[in-house]
Amino acid sequence: QVQLVESGGGLVQAGGSLRLSCAASGFTFSNYFMKWYRQAPGKERELVAQISHSGDMTNYADSVKGRFTISRDNAKNTMYLQMNNLKPEDTAVYYCNGLGNWGQGTQVTVSS
Repeated sequence: QVQLVESGGGLVQAGGSLRLSCAASGFTFSNYFMKWYRQAPGKERELVAQISHSGDMTNYADSVKGRFTISRDNAKNTMYLQMNNLKPEDTAVYYCNGLGNWGQGTQVTVSS
């Protein structure tokens, strides 16, 4: 069955960086768009970034443009989210999404 496992979250000071990973299994990863979402306490889940199956097209939420970079390695069935210049408002649980399935999420906390 489809399985998505996020990792790489943690606690970081404002201005710092983290790289999230999403390991996928149970489907042909290279055939599908993949997405990163996040959900902050008391807020709805929001789309952060998405990437085409080949990685040649990416889109970002305005709030993260210029700071976050989405990428993928189809040979490793893994998607990444490089997050730089993190801000306290980036604090959230980050989820990967593919083929309509969700991972368990990874917590990112940015202290001011």
